Amino acid sequence: MLILLSPAKSLDFETPIPHKKSTLAQFASEAAQLVQHASQLTVLELQNLMKISPALAQLNQMRFADWRTSPIPALTRQAVFAFDGDVYDGLAARRMDKDGVLYLQEHLRILSGLYGVLRPLDLIQAYRLEMGSRLQNTVAKNLYGFWGDKVTDYLQQTLVKKNRQGLLNLASEEYAKVVNFKAFSCSVISPVFEDYSSGKFKIVSFFAKKARGMMVRYCAENQIEDMDELKEFAMEGYRYCHQSSSEMRWVYRRKQLK
Repeated sequence: MLILLSPAKSLDFETPIPHKKSTLAQFASEAAQLVQHASQLTVLELQNLMKISPALAQLNQMRFADWRTSPIPALTRQAVFAFDGDVYDGLAARRMDKDGVLYLQEHLRILSGLYGVLRPLDLIQAYRLEMGSRLQNTVAKNLYGFWGDKVTDYLQQTLVKKNRQGLLNLASEEYAKVVNFKAFSCSVISPVFEDYSSGKFKIVSFFAKKARGMMVRYCAENQIEDMDELKEFAMEGYRYCHQSSSEMRWVYRRKQLK
């Protein structure tokens, strides 16, 4: 199967990484086009575009200004080790052995507002540009329009090339919207993680994000190929709930918050 995940707003370019192998992003030239547009924006325009603080807007203006089509190695890092935050805490790629990282490289694709789609070991430069940003460009008025069918076509080609029989969608709604799931002939499963809170089961954002990363880690550690095996996922108290699940929406519930 092929696994989809969102990137993270936070980045970590400081912590030592365990693997030196790297690859190049498929859509680097498209990323350069977007950077060209973003680099023309003022701090205030970036602040309004991404709904961020003035300090973060200034930081990202500097990042766009410093962005290079051929950056020096010190300015890059493999995507799976660069992204930080709840999802990637759950994924814990830095603690994986070589086999686990190689599994990620073969099975995991990270959607990105700037790079379109990334393999885990693709090198990226520090950036922040959410898929939902209304960054006007020569192609469209926003990033969904810019990426158009590029991401979906790439994923279809990857599924065929690697003979994958299913797509595991662990991306957030914002990022999943860039993919036309109706175009796939294979099974597409979108897990939902719910915690018991205030007398009922519901999605708790912090825990759900971490759980999506944990499911990717579970796949890597167990070298999962058949999506039916994911019904056995039981990390940190989550259990598959057959009664609340549908063909494409698999529900995992946890009674006790961790």
